[in-house]
Amino acid sequence: MTGKYFDTQQAAPPGVAGNIANRLLPTPIVIFILDDQRYGLALSAVERVVRVVDVTPLPKAPDIVSGVINVQGRIIPVVNVRRRFRRAEREAALSDQFIIARTSRRPVALVVDAVTGVLECPEGETIPPDAIVPGLEYVAGVVKLSDGMVLIHDLDRFLSLDEERVLHEAMANA
Repeated sequence: MTGKYFDTQQAAPPGVAGNIANRLLPTPIVIFILDDQRYGLALSAVERVVRVVDVTPLPKAPDIVSGVINVQGRIIPVVNVRRRFRRAEREAALSDQFIIARTSRRPVALVVDAVTGVLECPEGETIPPDAIVPGLEYVAGVVKLSDGMVLIHDLDRFLSLDEERVLHEAMANA
């Protein structure tokens, strides 16, 4: 496999920019699994990874939001990555994890099967998503590896402006 993996407990190197949407690569990427597909998030956007807990429903939230969780006194919306990527939905398993991450507007929790580590992506190994499959608006890029590919997830494009507005209203009224 090309690229360099780091342990998930290792901090991002100082001064590393995490803006994948603007293609400031190389950037350390947190690798996570949904079913058999690998996805990535900019390490700089990831706050922590925690075990899955019960999600409290959030009335009037957009369909993409499963509910909210309490993380050290902060109420964080849980975004359903499976639903967004049109993957088969299933009940959360005890082995699942939440990735607590930050968009430019708010913190969010993503439910994933597993977090496998951090990948240092050399710039030449990342290609635009349209080069693989057109219409992947939630994917900022694709990292080619010798054993497959990683779809780099763009958190700022994950919620539409309308979904963000509805979520803001639901959180304010909760």
